[in-house]
Amino acid sequence: MANFPVVDMGKLNTEDRAAAMELIKDACENWGFFELVNHGISIELMDTVERLTKEHYQKTMEQRFKEMVTSKGLESVQSEINDLDWESTFFLRHLPVSNVSDNPDLHENYKNVMKTFALELEKLAEQLLDLLCENLGLEKGYLKKVFYGSKGPNFGTKVSNYPPCPTPDLIKGLRAHTDAGGIILLFQDDKVSGLQLLKDDQWIDVPPMRHSIVINLGDQLEVITNGKYKSVMHRVIAQTDGTRMSLASFYNPGDDAIISPAPALVKEDETSQVYPKFVFDDYMKLYAGLKFQAKEPRFEAMKAMSSVDVGAITTV
Repeated sequence: MANFPVVDMGKLNTEDRAAAMELIKDACENWGFFELVNHGISIELMDTVERLTKEHYQKTMEQRFKEMVTSKGLESVQSEINDLDWESTFFLRHLPVSNVSDNPDLHENYKNVMKTFALELEKLAEQLLDLLCENLGLEKGYLKKVFYGSKGPNFGTKVSNYPPCPTPDLIKGLRAHTDAGGIILLFQDDKVSGLQLLKDDQWIDVPPMRHSIVINLGDQLEVITNGKYKSVMHRVIAQTDGTRMSLASFYNPGDDAIISPAPALVKEDETSQVYPKFVFDDYMKLYAGLKFQAKEPRFEAMKAMSSVDVGAITTV
């Protein structure tokens, strides 16, 4: 098995640029995941985000999680649990309108730090989209334009902690799924592992690496690239020791963005596109009930919907 792809973004401004771009291309085509180092987000900011996130969990979230576990009797389960995840989580929205200031559980310093971190991640996401355009032979800005819709992209962060689990063989930290959206930027714990991706029918660990950002591709990029790039099943394995921190930031199309394969990536001799044309929000409504199932039936369902004029779909 080849090594998990790690991309040094510092090389993009050197004579090693071609090799770095090739590594990104291979990762997008064959892994659906890669890890970034020298990505431009300051180590000091990342350390502050990590410290405040872990403090917030200990002060605000940990007791709530323990109470949930007790109320559901999860500490003494005897058989596999398939309808919930062993995670403590909350969500922050950044775009199109931030709700970070509205969260009463967060103190002001944490709110300000998360806003700063989100701005850095937003810049990195847009830089990555242009790098993908370059590798795909699409004009610069194509993916950002598709994602924009009429009101701009959706961007938010799922802040998760995965506490120690007494029965990790019976309860997943997070059940296997592909991500519905565009490009996902993950700042994960560098000491407690657990994230795995499915490659060649084997579960592969995504290695914890200090101050890295893990990138994975969502279903929308699979559609836009007409299958050249793939979204990949992944999961979180609960651990018996240590609490794993995870901040997954989702840079997604706007609600009314129309998603379809880029014309430049549909071969002239293909009688039909492999993937459908649809409105992003319609896909998200479908995904909400089918997240932990295979993505292919979701694409087929959207293909059936797209037999209706997309303009009509937007008025539903």
